[in-house]
Amino acid sequence: MPINTDAPSTTEKSNLSPRQGSPNTIVDTQPRVGISQCLLGDEVRFDGGHKRDVFLTDVLAPFVEWVPVCPEVEAGLGTPREAMHLAGDSDAPRLLTIRSKVDHTDTLQAFSQRRVKELRECDLDGYIFKKNSPSCGVHRVKVYTEKGHPGRQGTGIFSAAIQEAFPLLPVEEEGRLNDAPIRENFIVRIFCYRRWKTQVQQHRITRGIIVDFHTRHKYLLLTHSRSHYHDLGQLVAKAGDYTPSDLATRYGSLFMDALKTKATVRKHVNVLQHLAGHFSKQLSTIERAELQETIQDYHQYFTPLAVPLTLIKHYVRILAVPYLMDQVYLNPHPKELMLRNHV
Repeated sequence: MPINTDAPSTTEKSNLSPRQGSPNTIVDTQPRVGISQCLLGDEVRFDGGHKRDVFLTDVLAPFVEWVPVCPEVEAGLGTPREAMHLAGDSDAPRLLTIRSKVDHTDTLQAFSQRRVKELRECDLDGYIFKKNSPSCGVHRVKVYTEKGHPGRQGTGIFSAAIQEAFPLLPVEEEGRLNDAPIRENFIVRIFCYRRWKTQVQQHRITRGIIVDFHTRHKYLLLTHSRSHYHDLGQLVAKAGDYTPSDLATRYGSLFMDALKTKATVRKHVNVLQHLAGHFSKQLSTIERAELQETIQDYHQYFTPLAVPLTLIKHYVRILAVPYLMDQVYLNPHPKELMLRNHV
């Protein structure tokens, strides 16, 4: 029988310590995030420079633990060094210096395999790569043909190794993080990944633990993928068919896959209406009208998501709605990041 997640869970609650004073952003440690070292301001680029990213160093840094890597420097190619690019087959490109045509592919691939083994011990929760880099780029990296014509269709050699080794790991490029919805989604994913792994690491996995985790993430999941939410519920309902280890593996994989699906305004509005439905009868006519107006203003792009959410969280607190207070959707990441002021 499918689990009813419309009612509060009666299973054992997690004893993890709250972050930022909220039960909804439960993590025992800061997310550990791999990062291209040049983005932190270190002068490791081929020209001896850096690509310091202000959002990462000044805004996000207090809330994560960085694990910086410069594959080209760590592979022994030095700084400064001759500029390189990818060439040949986009599915298996070679890493060549642009002027002298020296092939560093084997060197970087060997380093990547060594570094992947080391990074397994770091328990990463995400990775931010430098865009367009022949070693670190994730999307549409230029791969040059034999005639020297560029095409934006490749993936950096090191980032490809990371993504193959850590298929659940949230991965993004710093350039794409300038897009507010992409940025918010990525930060949600790294905090959720840390929260899920903490749950697995600190508890003997049982059906009750998974039910509790699934219930607390209900509305967050619904803003991303209703079908994934349904499939996760079915998996939990049939928990007895799996060993605890297999159940955790299956749930974690499907959970992280769900968060890859883009949250949209329409899906947020649907969730906001569901949240409001939990306490609407306790509000006055004027209060209900005001709440509906803020949701509609968000729906029409007049205000950011933070506006209706702030009002909903206000009512959740003063009306003491415990089921909603436990919903991660209300506080999926530190409020100081102000990510939902821009989506």
